[in-house]
Amino acid sequence: MVAPVRPARLPLALSTAALAIAIAAPLKAEEGDYSFWQTLVNLVSPPKADNKVTAAQRTGSYPLLSNPSGFSDGFQPGRYDAWQTIQLAPSTGAVCGDGSPFKFFVNRVADTRNTIVYMEGGGACWDYASCTGQTGVRGARNPNGIPDDYMSLLNPGASLVSPFVTRVSPFDAVKTQGWNMVYIPYCTGDIYSGDRMAVYDDPSGQNAPLVWHHNGVRNVRAVVSWLKDNLPRPTQMLSTGCSAGGAGSLTSYHPLRRDLAPTRSFLIDDSGPIFPTPKNGNPVDYPSQPLMALIRSAWGLDQPNGPLPYLASGLPQFDLDELGSLYPALSGKHANDRLGHTHFWKDLNYSSYSYERFYPDIANAPDQATKEARIHARWDVDTARLRDRLNGLDNVGGYFPQYRALNESHCTTIVDFKNADVQAQNLELKHFIDSVLDGRGKVLDASEQDDKADKAKPFNLLYWLVDQLLG
Repeated sequence: MVAPVRPARLPLALSTAALAIAIAAPLKAEEGDYSFWQTLVNLVSPPKADNKVTAAQRTGSYPLLSNPSGFSDGFQPGRYDAWQTIQLAPSTGAVCGDGSPFKFFVNRVADTRNTIVYMEGGGACWDYASCTGQTGVRGARNPNGIPDDYMSLLNPGASLVSPFVTRVSPFDAVKTQGWNMVYIPYCTGDIYSGDRMAVYDDPSGQNAPLVWHHNGVRNVRAVVSWLKDNLPRPTQMLSTGCSAGGAGSLTSYHPLRRDLAPTRSFLIDDSGPIFPTPKNGNPVDYPSQPLMALIRSAWGLDQPNGPLPYLASGLPQFDLDELGSLYPALSGKHANDRLGHTHFWKDLNYSSYSYERFYPDIANAPDQATKEARIHARWDVDTARLRDRLNGLDNVGGYFPQYRALNESHCTTIVDFKNADVQAQNLELKHFIDSVLDGRGKVLDASEQDDKADKAKPFNLLYWLVDQLLG
């Protein structure tokens, strides 16, 4: 419960808050911002939900299920500008991969309805080794669940991951820094897209089988249900994330956008590509085909009334036999939205997940340089095809810089927006972000030809320190 404001102290509290708001107020209000006076009222009486889950939305495939009456979710409506841990009851269908309770995080403000939904990155898993976090195998984040203090400054990989979800980033200002923030952590290993309880045997036979919940779709649905029942409908909404979170922001965009019903909506998928790949395509021509075939089964994507049929039911142009058709399907369905995808040509993280365990010539490469060259060769094929597809969509932009000496050239929007430039066109990543969030006409497309200028840049101590932290 939030303690009531005592009448005798109200004028002082309001005058102090009014001064803070006046100092922080932008010169021009954004669509969705409250007036100065309404913001003062909101400090005393926080805005309530005005787009609650309907009876019809509580039925059917992937229903919106709310916390039961009397369940303590931990939310304090009047606690502004602080990360709050939101607990979800098991009856919502939300659970982490290891079976522990799923939770997410909200940082609310008093002066706007606008909201960013940020999906955390962190790999993927589809067998015993990758889902347990076995050493030496690329796996998925948070195999042991999500702690309550996840968004503290002691965990900067979440709380400071991107300028999109920090309140102050003076060199990378973006309007979402003043919005309500929703941070969805990642603990299911399925790019927020799966719906299957798997049992993975230990190949060594030394440990009991692992029971793993690829529960991404239901977790996102539970978050959406909570947002509808507890916060006002967004006027502007950005769905974004990097890596698995970028892919999740893409695959969940249509139902998220439909149910939260913002007036204006944006998507930035950072480094989570769903490449144009026919279900039965030849891996020589479509390098991601073996990975996509495996995850369809491991994550239960194709099951009747499962994640892919559910998506297709609302997206007429989505071809279940070619998952990369999601981009034109979203473009056609949400023609007035502005959508973007970005990743590095020299990404060695998502690309390794995509090919390393599926191609013997990569797994058995004689040295690291040869392995990387073989990974990049396949990534180039997939990236070129995606770039060309996005170039043909006016409201979906593709931004493809070459290289950054951070996190294996993976994720363009983490830490800062620097050094993801396309030098030949005098473009910085911020130009692309602004084109999505504030642009008019066709969303910016840009692609860089080589990495010579990127690799000639001086040593960056911040990036080096982050890489040491990431290991």
